[in-house]
Amino acid sequence: MEENKLQTITKIFGGKEIRSFWDSDKEDYYFSVVDVIQVLTESADPSHYWRTLKSRIIKEGNETVTNCDTFKLKAKDGKMRDTDMLDTKGIFRLIESVPSKKAEPFKLWLAKLGKERIDEVFDPEIAVNRAVNYYRAKGYPDAWIKQRLIGIIDRFKLTDTWKEGGISKPFEFAVLTNEIYKEWSGMNAKEYKEYKGLRKESLRDNMTEIELALTNIGEITTRDIAANESPMGLEENKSVARRGGSVAKGARELYEKETKRKAISQENFLNYKYLDNRKQIEKV
Repeated sequence: MEENKLQTITKIFGGKEIRSFWDSDKEDYYFSVVDVIQVLTESADPSHYWRTLKSRIIKEGNETVTNCDTFKLKAKDGKMRDTDMLDTKGIFRLIESVPSKKAEPFKLWLAKLGKERIDEVFDPEIAVNRAVNYYRAKGYPDAWIKQRLIGIIDRFKLTDTWKEGGISKPFEFAVLTNEIYKEWSGMNAKEYKEYKGLRKESLRDNMTEIELALTNIGEITTRDIAANESPMGLEENKSVARRGGSVAKGARELYEKETKRKAISQENFLNYKYLDNRKQIEKV
């Protein structure tokens, strides 16, 4: 599979995450096999379960395994690891090989996903509404949601500008983003997430309105400087990113001076916290 055809998506079934991709060419989902197995079996070691099942399927001459694609996905430890993926048809066939009381509900869930995605192709507003309703359900205020959606569009504009400057690799985008963060907040993305008590959760989804605003100022300024000066390559773009971040730093300092409040906060939108390497759900 080619990355430019794929959109990374995390779906939730029964409170469990299922990592997936949407292939825009084939108009189909690809799901992480071990995630599906974990949901169906509640196995403590879904990877071992899959290896055992895979061996049995191969011996039976079933083509399900041979139709697997392998793609790098972020694992629970935060590292990118090769992961077996199956399209929707392949997942349906896999379900037949896994005895589970959740098989029928999961099939209905898959069918509903497919319909929703097809509907979104013809009416993109459905996807936007879904995102807004998701944030509302999580307790985000409308002003924050509006700011977050605008920031997403601005981020696309920035990455497009970076691409024109010869930036193409994921780690390069991460490096440049960190330059902006470090300049105005004093922390890179990883340090910022740790400060907020986050792990795999989205940093921006856990920012306050002022933090989102400062992030946007840094990125918009970086984009506009780059559009004017046309830097090429990682090093030239890093310099521009730092300059963009410094503008956001100036805005932060002015905000803190006038409001007598800290712009950077440990607040997040989680309803749980991490203790002793475990996720603990808090009563809210």
